[in-house]
Amino acid sequence: MRQSPSIVPLDRLDRDVYLVLEDLGARAGCAWRETDEQDTDLETVLRHLLSGQYTYPVRIVAFNAIEGWSRDATSDVADAVAQRATDTDAEISSALHAFIEANATKRFDLQLTLPLRGAA
Repeated sequence: MRQSPSIVPLDRLDRDVYLVLEDLGARAGCAWRETDEQDTDLETVLRHLLSGQYTYPVRIVAFNAIEGWSRDATSDVADAVAQRATDTDAEISSALHAFIEANATKRFDLQLTLPLRGAA
């Protein structure tokens, strides 16, 4: 019996996918964020972290279903987002700063933008 070819192009599946576990607060708990397929590459996840799309990231998992592997990518992503913030002088939230502090394997000197009392 002949096997039918897949209707899903293999190159679409043969890539690294990154998913973000986010803390949604005491009432909701943690959940894997729903996201579009095209927004699961590393570059997009880094951009979304820096732009505040993920408010309280907890864990980031990477996998490649075709190659048959998965791994915890939290430290790698924390290092990458910290480096990107440093290189671009990006302002980061206190929650993202806490994520970097808790998970980065390298030391980064990030400056948080803090509101000044009485400044208008």
